[in-house]
Amino acid sequence: MRAQLEPSFILHSRPYHESSVLLEAFSREHGRIGLVARGARGARSRWKNMLQPFRPLLLSWTQRGELGTLTDADQVAAPPALAGEPLFCALYGNELLVRFLQRSDPHAGLFDQYRRMLAELADGRAAQPILRLFEYHVLSAAGFGLQLEHDSVSGQEIRPDAWYLYQPESGPVLRGRENGPADELVSGAALLALKSGVIGEQHLRELKNLMRKLIRYYLGDRVINSQQLFS
Repeated sequence: MRAQLEPSFILHSRPYHESSVLLEAFSREHGRIGLVARGARGARSRWKNMLQPFRPLLLSWTQRGELGTLTDADQVAAPPALAGEPLFCALYGNELLVRFLQRSDPHAGLFDQYRRMLAELADGRAAQPILRLFEYHVLSAAGFGLQLEHDSVSGQEIRPDAWYLYQPESGPVLRGRENGPADELVSGAALLALKSGVIGEQHLRELKNLMRKLIRYYLGDRVINSQQLFS
């Protein structure tokens, strides 16, 4: 398989053999891909300092097995200005993609969401609503889409004024505030806000607890290392 000038981002890189780099990249038409950039760490490499996270790139590669071989790379725009909390959030987004997406499984819509997330973080917008929405899109792309419109037991529409216990394999179940720990419950209003893509500050704590619960459930023992950067 040969890919030419694919819009892509580098998610992670590490040294490989004497002068090469092993890349995890996210491309719009081919999804997450593993690539070897041969000689990329050499003093005369045309890719030196280019193959970095968050830089909008056009990548070309050939692939016969699980790993492809990078054949060309061009940076097509300046990288977003990320520092401090926005940088940590972007690193977290990269790790989510590596953890949840299978290689060679295209997700063009998620690629566009990722590019939008980077732009919004660089613009200085509130980070937490951006992350909740991105987590939601990642889970959906990975086959773990959330049920946000109906009670999974009764089938009734979610009520904004009610409280729910969200069960990962089925969805929200109606509960009273007295029927569970506060951190385990999420309001119908918060679920509907996540569905709409417009998250108010009053729902951030509930949705953060919900998404952490779901991500822990689906990842099992695998740790999100970038979360530790926040602490």
